[in-house]
Amino acid sequence: MTETALHSVPPLPPPDERWRERIVVRRLLWSLPLFTLAWLVMLTMIVAGLWSVRLWEIAPGTAEPVAPRMSFDADARKFVTVDDTDDDVLFVTAFGSRLTALQAAMGWWDPDVDVLTFEERFGDSTPARQRVVNAQAMVSSRQIAEYVAFTRLGLPTSITAGAIVVEDVVCRGGDDPQSACKVLAPGDTLLALDGTPISTLADLSRLIAGYRPGDVVVLDVIPHRESREVQRRVRLIADPDDADRTLIGIWPADTRRVETPFTVTIDTDDIGGPSAGLAFTLALLDALSPGDLSGAERIAATGTIVVDENIGAVGAIRQKAVAARAAGATLFLVPAAQSEADVAQARAIGGAKMRVVTVATLQDALDELAANGGDSFL
Repeated sequence: MTETALHSVPPLPPPDERWRERIVVRRLLWSLPLFTLAWLVMLTMIVAGLWSVRLWEIAPGTAEPVAPRMSFDADARKFVTVDDTDDDVLFVTAFGSRLTALQAAMGWWDPDVDVLTFEERFGDSTPARQRVVNAQAMVSSRQIAEYVAFTRLGLPTSITAGAIVVEDVVCRGGDDPQSACKVLAPGDTLLALDGTPISTLADLSRLIAGYRPGDVVVLDVIPHRESREVQRRVRLIADPDDADRTLIGIWPADTRRVETPFTVTIDTDDIGGPSAGLAFTLALLDALSPGDLSGAERIAATGTIVVDENIGAVGAIRQKAVAARAAGATLFLVPAAQSEADVAQARAIGGAKMRVVTVATLQDALDELAANGGDSFL
């Protein structure tokens, strides 16, 4: 009875062809828009990845050891014992390249990247001029680091002022055809002001103190890449930070010459700016003196340095802290001249893995390294 009942159930009728067509059409109606949307998204990303926009990034760069970039000539061992230093002193960089639309969109979502407009990035300057400025600043930073380190080591060294060369011009005179940015250019050498020779920046500072903003002076100039001497009439401007101080409207290049008893080479071809000065100085002291300044720790350092051993503030501290921590630094030395917000950001990034310590002078940095387990430097 049961088997007869089961086998007596009639089979299902074949599917209706019209029903099948409706299913196919419905699937196409859903899949075609999704397929088209996917291609549009992909095409948009490709275009955005190729379309360069007038935006620039300040992003975490690298934290690299100074030691592999340093070399000394054969005369070095006549004066000092050159140690084979480890890679524990790192200099830190930040990237600042131009962005595509896609990179800009990603940068806005990344808390460690600042996306800047042209004006925010370059101000009155240009990318080409800033590259020149940064390259010169790195050369100056390296030379001052050599001078400071050699002086600390008691080695014979001297620094001599050079000619007054325009590194960049400042456009604060509006459309005045006699403003410095209209009549001078990077690379120009200034020889005299109103007939009085000016051989060094000290000469220029003393002479210009007798003028007022708005005065027009005659400068004897040798234009960049030329040998002929010409005259330029320039209207002087006020210092934006001190209305009583008179300026020509130029950033002078650092043309000081450092004389040392042997040659130090520090490869800086792919980096620019002055912020590696402290790291270079520490690495030189470590290489040219007994012991190990950094101890067992990996030390990152940033900050400019001047001949009196003071350490100056730098930019992109947050991004440099990210790079230092990623490289395994356990101590990050930053200038005491940085703002409280800069230091707080760096310490938040360092967390428990990387201590961030502020230093105002080279001696502060050396004391901190000694307290951190390094050998004392006398």
